[in-house]
Amino acid sequence: MTDPGRPGLVPARGVLSQALLDALRSGRLPVCPPAALTRADPWGEDLQLALYLLYELHYRGLDGVDDEREWDPDLLRLRRDLEGVVLHALRSELRGAPRRVDEAFGPLLTEPVAPVHSISHHLEEEGELWQLREYAALRSLYHLKEADPHLWVVPRLSGRAKAGMVAVEYDEFGAGRAEAVHSRLFAELMADLGLDPAYGTYLDHAPAPLLATVNLMSLLGLHRALRGALVGHFACVEVTSSPGSRRMVRAMRRLGAGAAAEHFYAEHVEADAVHEQVVRREVIGGLLADEPRLEADVAFGCAATVLLEERLAAHIETAWGRDASALRVPLAAGLTG
Repeated sequence: MTDPGRPGLVPARGVLSQALLDALRSGRLPVCPPAALTRADPWGEDLQLALYLLYELHYRGLDGVDDEREWDPDLLRLRRDLEGVVLHALRSELRGAPRRVDEAFGPLLTEPVAPVHSISHHLEEEGELWQLREYAALRSLYHLKEADPHLWVVPRLSGRAKAGMVAVEYDEFGAGRAEAVHSRLFAELMADLGLDPAYGTYLDHAPAPLLATVNLMSLLGLHRALRGALVGHFACVEVTSSPGSRRMVRAMRRLGAGAAAEHFYAEHVEADAVHEQVVRREVIGGLLADEPRLEADVAFGCAATVLLEERLAAHIETAWGRDASALRVPLAAGLTG
């Protein structure tokens, strides 16, 4: 019997994900060849899928997997090892990135004249409906859990930072109205586009660059030591959301996506413009007033977010430039996804 609220297990993409899937199905510990981890591509399909599945145990769980496995020490050990590979890769690639908040966020506060790898610009100006549907399917892995991983930082903050974070999250969760929760609004967007809005439906479709963007926020959210980076990630999302959402409203309208599809992004245009100010002044400002030593971590979280989002956008742009699908498994041509 399947649980519609949980994603199902998907096919493995390599040695690491196969070992994990075998362990999840059998209830035993994961057994990986010793060299599998040392040779793993930090941004490859295999490692990113394994990490995504391990993180999902902390969200809604996985269909057919006992909830007790969330704290299985062998799975946690594997997760720690995979996270170590990713963090090492991020820190290596971002060695020269800004370490001050104003330097990290400054370039994000002004729209570039000639943006590179801007999917929202493409969809607004010339994108096709099939590309819009693909983009929604990809983003569903984040938007159907929108704001959830950022809540993990709340008990790790205090004063202004905590109050500001909760104020923004309150809006993300519908300001007390279930029908206005942003993840629900995105599910309605998906339905308007003829996609399956069930949580986790498109996991097997999602390529590694997309998984990496979702895994980043889970990684930062689950570790108290990375609370500054999580705040940087959250602020980066809020700072860049409003202009992109405005373009997506026009894309939805131009392509006739439907009222619910347009509403999701319209909701973010005004809300995230306000959120940006609260996050920058109260959340970041409050955090650094309390813990000034975390400034480099906040800048790192911003830089890591930009890096992985640009990598995802380049992947999508390359595929669409060949008139090919950006998904691992293309969507069906009809309205069922």
